[in-house]
Amino acid sequence: MIDTHCHIDFEEYDEDRDQIIKRAEEVLDAVVVSGIGYESNRGVLDLCSKYENFIYPSLGYHPVSSQNCTEEELKLTHQDIIENRDNIVAIGEVGMDYFYVKDKALREKQREIFQTFIELADEYKIPLLMHVRDCEKKALNMVLEYENIPYVVFHCFSGSKKTAKRIIQNDNYFMSFSTMLCYSTQHQELIKNIPLDNILTETDSPYLAMTKEERNEPANVVNAVKKIAEIQNEDVETVDSITTANARRIFKI
Repeated sequence: MIDTHCHIDFEEYDEDRDQIIKRAEEVLDAVVVSGIGYESNRGVLDLCSKYENFIYPSLGYHPVSSQNCTEEELKLTHQDIIENRDNIVAIGEVGMDYFYVKDKALREKQREIFQTFIELADEYKIPLLMHVRDCEKKALNMVLEYENIPYVVFHCFSGSKKTAKRIIQNDNYFMSFSTMLCYSTQHQELIKNIPLDNILTETDSPYLAMTKEERNEPANVVNAVKKIAEIQNEDVETVDSITTANARRIFKI
């Protein structure tokens, strides 16, 4: 099993990060940690170098943060991605968030910045790991304009069934589902008819735990795999095998 999206570089893990990683190593094959900004990306690279061959880096700029970033910070983030392109497994997380952000001008800035990361992924042929909330259709239309992005991942997919059907028409496009599956009826209904060949698993740790009081962690991705198996009436081993193979192919891990 692979947790394809988490943030164990965050300060929430400062006191017990080694224990969290140890628990992950006991049940998982690998973990992908996603940067959310310039400083965050640096921390992600440091963490992955410490746990080489188990934790893998993805560098990006979270859309809610990106709308407030300076031109210099964006330039430095692009530079870090280019300089580390042979070591990172994806560009992300990047995208647009229309759930939290309603202001039209800020949404437009998010879109413009997202476009720059799409172009980077296309130019350097790097997988694109996207945070696109309440704008999945718009993001899909944007990335479909580019032919050289090897893989596109809709992190924590929450879009419509209609958009999901369009996504699975592309062999190199994937939807990632988190531990939210264990309690979200919306996501449970959504994943019923999505082929395993288009599915990845994640936790988005420290978020999306089983309760609001809990802190999520990568080892909990096991719960997402079990829930997918239950919903799709498959055995856990089959879901594990296919989703893990998907992740290995995309991220080359």
